[in-house]
Amino acid sequence: MIAWTIYITFAGAVAALLLPRGISRWVALITTSAAFAISVAAFFSNIEFAQFSTIVRMPWVPVLGMNYHLAVDGISATMALVTGLTAVSAVLFSWDIADRPNEFFFWLLLVVGGSYGVFLSADLFLLFVFYELVIVPKYFLIAIWGSTNKEYGAMKLTLYSFFGGTLVFIGVITAYVTSGTLDLTRLATFAFEPQLQAWAFPVLFLGFAVLAGIWPLHTWAPTGHVAAPTAGSMLLAGIVMKLGAYGALRVAMNIFPQGFQMWRNWIAVIAVIGIVYAAAVALRQRDLKFVIGYSSVSHMGFVLLGLATAQALGISGAVLQMFSHGVIGALLFAIAGTMIYRRTHTRDLDALSRMSLSTALPFAAFAFVIASAASMGIPGFSGFAAEITILIGAWKAYPFAVWITGFGMVLVAAFTLRALRKSFFGDTPRLAGNVPALEPITFPEKLGAGLLMLATLAAGVYPKVLFDRILPAVEAMRIFK
Repeated sequence: MIAWTIYITFAGAVAALLLPRGISRWVALITTSAAFAISVAAFFSNIEFAQFSTIVRMPWVPVLGMNYHLAVDGISATMALVTGLTAVSAVLFSWDIADRPNEFFFWLLLVVGGSYGVFLSADLFLLFVFYELVIVPKYFLIAIWGSTNKEYGAMKLTLYSFFGGTLVFIGVITAYVTSGTLDLTRLATFAFEPQLQAWAFPVLFLGFAVLAGIWPLHTWAPTGHVAAPTAGSMLLAGIVMKLGAYGALRVAMNIFPQGFQMWRNWIAVIAVIGIVYAAAVALRQRDLKFVIGYSSVSHMGFVLLGLATAQALGISGAVLQMFSHGVIGALLFAIAGTMIYRRTHTRDLDALSRMSLSTALPFAAFAFVIASAASMGIPGFSGFAAEITILIGAWKAYPFAVWITGFGMVLVAAFTLRALRKSFFGDTPRLAGNVPALEPITFPEKLGAGLLMLATLAAGVYPKVLFDRILPAVEAMRIFK
């Protein structure tokens, strides 16, 4: 049934566009909820998570060997789960969209449907089609419903995405011409020449890593996050950046393992630089969404570091970090973009520090405390489980990098606590009579935030549920054979 996450979401996109505008939000909510329910059922089913098992396969363009081929294992099931969770929350935080809601939810659902397609594709060209399909909806979501240089942010994100997509396409053509197949399971067993892997791997890996926010090609991410509407930021952080990391693992590392071994030291270096650099820049930002945007780049650096370890534990931690940051990033952007900005009309930390929002918006303050604790990697939340697993894996491969990364984690704590204090607790105490009267947090917002908080807490308290599905799938990959 997990294939129906794609079909239901695309059908919902068409329905949201064509049906009366008053019910478009309900169509989007029902659609994303149904797809999320299917992803939950698949995640807790009895499928063989260690194998990338075919669920649908039929001829698509037979003359070129292209098939409509979908498959699932523990990694893709985990990614489908966070996609469904983020999508439902994004719709709930967009409940009051009044400007062209039919088109808004149409583009939103196209991003979600394309993401499901990427995570479930077992044909390399089909994966590329879904991957590119996500780019156009992202542009319109930001350019039409965004703010703060939205045209610039939308164009920058799109151009970077197309640049990465071009590199991916070169890698796809290279793999197909050399092997004669586009089937990912067959490509994972094909013996590519080491000389070819030496240049094809970095091309393919970098193409995907651009969308994962790799340093120094990361600048689209903070700009795009700030310009995007709340749901757009949630999808970018929660889903879209994970497409790049997933592609780097599933495609580049798995079909060019020798090339990966040649370049993994450089990946580790770039990952560590990204962690520390983005955290340092976040510490200097005054716009709350810029702080969270650079935080996303820093946290995605942990994903790349986990991948670079070339060890099952480190790579499993990277996949868990994809899930964790997807949830935490979406929650942080939801609070900043809707709970705060829509009510105060500012994201300037100095201005927010004079409002005493902890009194005016107590639920938002509580949610931001939870999100901040998870983002800093406090035990009991998903961020801790993911990062400690990555660091243990990295210690075996790059012990010196762990010390540098530790400094980056201190910076993460510094900018997170600074943003928390200025946003909600102010620089000076406020008298009760001076607290601004703001619109209370709505039920859809509380529900969306509650789902994300519950997810990061559950994954932090009992990460075994995720590891039991992720680790066998990682160990079965070609990287370790």
